[in-house]
Amino acid sequence: MPDRILILSVFVVASCGLAYELIAGALASYLLGDSVLQFSSIIGCYLFAMGVGSHLSKYVADEDVLARFIDIELLVGLLGGVSASLLFVVFAWAATPFRSVLYALVFVIGVLVGMEIPLVMRVLHRRRAEFRELVSRVLTFDYLGALAVSLLFPLVLAPRLGLARTALLFGLLNAGVALLTARLFRTELRVPLPATLLRGWLVVGLLGGGLLLSDRLTQWAEGGLFGDEIVHARTTPYQRIVVTRWQDDLRLHLNGHLQFSSRDEHRYHEALVHPALQSLPGARSVLVLGGGDGLALREILKHANIERVTLVDLDPAMTGLFSRSEPLVALNRGALSDPRVKVVNADAGQWLEDNGDSFDAIIADLPDPSSYGLGKLYSVPMFRLMARHLAEHGLLVVQSTSPWYAPRAFWCVDATLREAGLRTRPYHAYVPSFGEWGFILAAKHDGFAPPARYSVPTRWLDGEATADMFRFPADMPRPAVEPNHLNSQALVRYFEEDWRGAVR
Repeated sequence: MPDRILILSVFVVASCGLAYELIAGALASYLLGDSVLQFSSIIGCYLFAMGVGSHLSKYVADEDVLARFIDIELLVGLLGGVSASLLFVVFAWAATPFRSVLYALVFVIGVLVGMEIPLVMRVLHRRRAEFRELVSRVLTFDYLGALAVSLLFPLVLAPRLGLARTALLFGLLNAGVALLTARLFRTELRVPLPATLLRGWLVVGLLGGGLLLSDRLTQWAEGGLFGDEIVHARTTPYQRIVVTRWQDDLRLHLNGHLQFSSRDEHRYHEALVHPALQSLPGARSVLVLGGGDGLALREILKHANIERVTLVDLDPAMTGLFSRSEPLVALNRGALSDPRVKVVNADAGQWLEDNGDSFDAIIADLPDPSSYGLGKLYSVPMFRLMARHLAEHGLLVVQSTSPWYAPRAFWCVDATLREAGLRTRPYHAYVPSFGEWGFILAAKHDGFAPPARYSVPTRWLDGEATADMFRFPADMPRPAVEPNHLNSQALVRYFEEDWRGAVR
């Protein structure tokens, strides 16, 4: 009976080991961007460390195997359990050593996890288990555990518990395996059982306390990261949403990156929407891709001729928050609940593939192309899909990052739109929270002329400001860039390199 339970514990051990790897990769991609690079480097480091751990396991003496397995379970449970909280605090309060701490922690946990399975197999082999059946059973439960957590992590654990509590939960499972093993094999342990149980329950107590206090710890860490009062924080399957407030300034952060400040977001959204819609007095329908905060919608609905707006945003938590939170609804003036608006929570590319509607204007208010998953939204195939839904007389507007801080990324979006067969008119506007920001207006035809006046109320935009937006000074030249194709994702590379150079 103890042997069977030990084999079953391999399922838990494997689940925990993969969970720590996924948590580290997810946290790094949240905080550092470029999810492909973060997951690839962390997986590589973790697998190498597991190999080191497997090698080191041979130096554990046969008579100490059980005791060392229990110690390793407690240690990996403690380190893995606090890993997400520790990394989050390090990034919030001392961002410079974050990468060093991240990879050191991944390596140490990987070494410990790499020792687990060889030690379990030695315990069972010592108890005269047939080697062929032993390997088959242990590896079967190892792979089943990995499968289980790979499905549960993105679908249930991360969105419902968050990364910090998920890590602590798996730490408790590791500690539980250690305590159960100590109980089942107490007659074979060569160390005092009470001392082993005391260490085990101490680890359980620390992790359980962390689980109870994880929300406060996360808020404290995010307070250091954002500096302002946090009024809403939630981890969804797609992103980490944080809303902060300082005096009368509300700010939205997604995965640690500022999306808007209520003090100056009107500049961004007026520039995004009104040059196109003022040029389309006969427009009746508008498609918005992204923009789940409803702020672009607020500007669109100022145009009385607009009868139908479809907003496609991936995250229902985002549109739900900006539909229900009183201060945020006041900011977007209830745009998401307007009867002219239809909100669809879906992947923009998939929705464009499946839907056949045509629109007079398309506003692409999408996140910056900071990862390959986001970069695909700015690719030649994606822009061709948008063009398929654009009326012959219609206009498409794409937010396109900064022509000042990320010039190659900005002009790559322009080159990609032209590669997709559209005519383009780039422009830019100064938004204090972001600096100089860029947009590209595209159409199936030539002849667009910037509006000289506006028929809707605006706080900043007028004819003079519009004329300035469509002029690029000599210190913002067009560099030579290639279009963004899915197989190369040049835009993501440009974006990362440009912004990395901008902050030096």
